[in-house]
Amino acid sequence: MTLTPQRRLLILAVGVLLLAGLGTWSVLSAADRAAEENAPRAGGPAYTSGKVRLDEPGRRVFRSTAAGPRRDRLVSVPATAPENATRTASPVSCLRFHAAAGTGVCLQSTRTLGRPSYRALVLDAELRTRRAYALAGVPSRARVSPSGHLAAWTVFVKGESYSSSFFSTRTSILDTRTWRLVPSLEEFAITLDGRPYRNADVNFWGVTFAADDDTFYATLSTRDQTYLVRGSLTARTVTTLAENVECPSLSPDETRVAYKKRVLGKTALWREHVLDLRTSKSTALAERRSVDDQAVWLDDRTVAYALPATEDDDRAGAENVWTVPADGTGTPRVLLEDAAAPPR
Repeated sequence: MTLTPQRRLLILAVGVLLLAGLGTWSVLSAADRAAEENAPRAGGPAYTSGKVRLDEPGRRVFRSTAAGPRRDRLVSVPATAPENATRTASPVSCLRFHAAAGTGVCLQSTRTLGRPSYRALVLDAELRTRRAYALAGVPSRARVSPSGHLAAWTVFVKGESYSSSFFSTRTSILDTRTWRLVPSLEEFAITLDGRPYRNADVNFWGVTFAADDDTFYATLSTRDQTYLVRGSLTARTVTTLAENVECPSLSPDETRVAYKKRVLGKTALWREHVLDLRTSKSTALAERRSVDDQAVWLDDRTVAYALPATEDDDRAGAENVWTVPADGTGTPRVLLEDAAAPPR
């Protein structure tokens, strides 16, 4: 059959209409999925509007994980009785968040030309953006130094899980006084087991800062092994201290590091431990479930971390914050439901 110009125009018009219909269906389907995801869950936390500040005494600020329109929003509750408190909700949403001394870092998802993109926001005490930085991948970890002068973030450049063998990370550190950015810790000189070391497969993640605004700890991964490293920003060096350490978190007194340790087991991929930096003794904590989080210290005796809600929990799909004593005694207990672990 010969295609006349009229028939060609008709076929083109039908194709355009089909594509338009498919595009409309995709948009409506995505909107329906988003509406379903954002539907408030019965029995979820109560919210109120109001000011959320990072420096307000007696309150904790954290990222809410409850289903509904305030999912991923930064919210605050009283520090002394947070369990069933009404949450004051801010308009700021983050995929990862940490704060100290009135400075916050918020790793955020945005859209650029219709495609997902990510950025790091440096927030002041009133959650106003001081600076924004484009991120090279999916947000993973965020930390602010005790003084608020330094911020760090880790993103997945390839892969989206530490449990996979095929992932690559990039970890950056920012000085919020000078806005000097270290784009990647891979620029730093490495000393491994007392010798200079360099390898193309090196990855860093999970920075935690000391109070001197120079010393930091982090995870170094190379050749299928992970190490705790101590670093110096001014010297631009890192030195390995211990093996099989991931996502370290320095205690307020700076004598211990809480971390997740990879274990061989049917029910747990990682177990929470605390390493004494003075004696190198490692203590397994009472939490026996697998924790894929960078823990925070609520004080010198207590560690907090987030775990996914269980399948038989009516909040399945969210996260709950648990606490456990840092000396290996006691039992885990829920601190906050529908929440990511709050900075201390």
